[in-house]
Amino acid sequence: MASKFETFAALHVPGNPVILYNIWDVGSALAVVAAGAKALATGSHPVADANGWPDGQKVPIDFALANARRIVEAVELPVTVDFEGAYSDDPEIGAANVGELKATGAVGCNFEDQVIGGEGLHPLEVQVKRIAAIRRAVGDQFYLNARTDLFLKTQTYDDALVGQVVERGKAFADAGASGFFVPRLADPAQIERVVREVPLPLNVIAFPGAPDKKLWADAGVARISHGPFPHRALMKTLTEMAHEAIS
Repeated sequence: MASKFETFAALHVPGNPVILYNIWDVGSALAVVAAGAKALATGSHPVADANGWPDGQKVPIDFALANARRIVEAVELPVTVDFEGAYSDDPEIGAANVGELKATGAVGCNFEDQVIGGEGLHPLEVQVKRIAAIRRAVGDQFYLNARTDLFLKTQTYDDALVGQVVERGKAFADAGASGFFVPRLADPAQIERVVREVPLPLNVIAFPGAPDKKLWADAGVARISHGPFPHRALMKTLTEMAHEAIS
């Protein structure tokens, strides 16, 4: 029988992407399970929003770990966690933190390259060291979804930017990443280039106005996340329902 690690990794099929409708607590996890999900993924932004913190590693790590454990224990499906920057710029401390996350029963995590609380991205040589340290700490099966925020740091989505994305993706793969996450990468032609040149399953994020997921699938995407948008939509509906009841 396949482990949850193996089951989760096998869902990442280029051309037939796993759909991860991001959750934030046990209640949202159970709702998404009931919808027929094959796996679950938290989003750092909705976890923060739902509990009164801003995004950007402002959720205390002990809360984040406890929240992950409660979700894992409430469902049978594999659960991956948005762990932002692993709560440390230091490679070994960050790796130890991801080791603690693995101990909750999570099968994987997102790990981003932006400087949280600072400016820009970590230099590539630094980010590679951080990824390699995490891989050493968690072993081979943990799904380390290495994220680059290059597309979030500019409004110029040109070929030069895609070249930087490819450079990072290749280096992340060499360092031990399991998957490659590029939020706001959306153009099918650019996706095809990244899929062709980076030897990792590609994860993109659905957002209002994004191309149809079939176009992304045809371009070779292996995973589609939904980030903060499910929680935002639910809160908008709740406000409308409350307004109608109160008025």
